[in-house]
Amino acid sequence: MIIAHAPSGYILATSIIGRIACVAVSSKAIVAAGIVGALAPDFDMLYFHLIDNRQTHHHKYLSHWPIIWITLATASALWFGYARQSKAAILLLVFCVGGVLHIVLDSFVGDIWWFAPFIDQPYAMFTVPARFKPWWLSFILHWSFAVELAICIWALLIYRGRSNHSLQARRP
Repeated sequence: MIIAHAPSGYILATSIIGRIACVAVSSKAIVAAGIVGALAPDFDMLYFHLIDNRQTHHHKYLSHWPIIWITLATASALWFGYARQSKAAILLLVFCVGGVLHIVLDSFVGDIWWFAPFIDQPYAMFTVPARFKPWWLSFILHWSFAVELAICIWALLIYRGRSNHSLQARRP
């Protein structure tokens, strides 16, 4: 995924908002947690470019290990289950589920080491052949990019629907 992580976090967060009315936390905070969580595994790109000099596939870093995100999501879900009124617990849960979502989406056409650190084997649902230079052209011209565009359109439609709903709610 190149462009769909933030929109996917938005979709995730907006789908959760209506289900957690028991917690007095703003919709904006939940949306922010979802988007930042869905982007968080790629924060390793700073290390990848500035320190590692692109020597190691950034999906091999700890920030892309599914076991890390699944463990964090499970722990935050347990915390939220124990402290249902905790704003921090729900925000952490949304953030961590956003991280899991990122890893799942990366698995669509990108290598993810699903069993790291125990097995050094990447897995991907589909492969994007390296046909063009620069590398990102191969991704943009591959059929899988249509899935990314669909996620972006879906998020845009939700955003527009929420915006229209809030405008109608403000009218006398």
